[in-house]
Amino acid sequence: MANLRAGVIGIGAMGRHHVRILRELDGVDLVAVVDPGGDRFGVAEGLDVGRSVDDLIAARLDMAVVAVPTAHHEEVGLALAEAGIATMLEKPVAASVAAAVQVRDAFAKAGVFACVGHIERFNPAISELRRRVAAGALGTIYQVSTSRHSAFPSRVADVGVVKDLATHDINTAQWVAGSDYRLVSAQVAHRAGREHEDMVSVTALLESTVLVNHLVDWLSPRKVRRTTVIGEGGALVADTAEVSLTHWANGSMDTDWEPLRQFRGVTEGDMTRFAIQTFEPLRAEDEAFRDAVLGLRNDVVSLEDGVKTLVVAEAALESARTGETVRLG
Repeated sequence: MANLRAGVIGIGAMGRHHVRILRELDGVDLVAVVDPGGDRFGVAEGLDVGRSVDDLIAARLDMAVVAVPTAHHEEVGLALAEAGIATMLEKPVAASVAAAVQVRDAFAKAGVFACVGHIERFNPAISELRRRVAAGALGTIYQVSTSRHSAFPSRVADVGVVKDLATHDINTAQWVAGSDYRLVSAQVAHRAGREHEDMVSVTALLESTVLVNHLVDWLSPRKVRRTTVIGEGGALVADTAEVSLTHWANGSMDTDWEPLRQFRGVTEGDMTRFAIQTFEPLRAEDEAFRDAVLGLRNDVVSLEDGVKTLVVAEAALESARTGETVRLG
């Protein structure tokens, strides 16, 4: 069987890594790269650098990765759908829910496979967290909370922290808990003088009645990437920066002190840090995309899931604007 012909449009901060991985991936030949800004990171390695999506389409691709700025996702996605090229768009699917729906529907109408690159799904810590939650390690789930803090990435200019960073956590919480969002309330801040928000606090309720909290910002000198799931069996804490997963079990209390015996909560029990196999999440994501194109498996993030994530992100922005809780239907 011939190798899949692959291309990447947008070879900047994120796209250059897709170029590296696709060049090394079994069963794939990287045959085209496109970026109107040229090859500023020097990753083309002998390939001509195209200037538009038409140059990508002209390469007769089987699969394409879209890593252009979010504002251009709709235009590029629609062109690739029309050309019949299987596509993975870096998250978010598009700059708005309306645009994302247009992209989703275009690929569905054309009968062409497409997905969205939510890389946290492929982080070993998150995938193991989800596996253990699904296996009942915590019993009934009560809450999912995330913390995602970092300095401002100069590469992002067209969206704020909600659609760029918080979409990671929105998608993760929905996936881990296995339930959609019902109610969303949020506050945002503009502290650095930029057009878009650089800090958000989200409080939400899932259809399953699980409580959700997201704290996200571009204002911290310390990088934090943490997801905590609390349930009747204790808490699981995934750190995707250091790629670790820790279980804090509920303890048992045995005391002669009557006031303490009346305590109806839980106590701190054993703490276990699991040994998990580490791998590069982006490589795992690109391998999953390749395998989905080949029809071998389909564990990538669908465009429908990507649209749902954007719906929640826009609900958070609407809540912050109006001061009202947004109910999703």
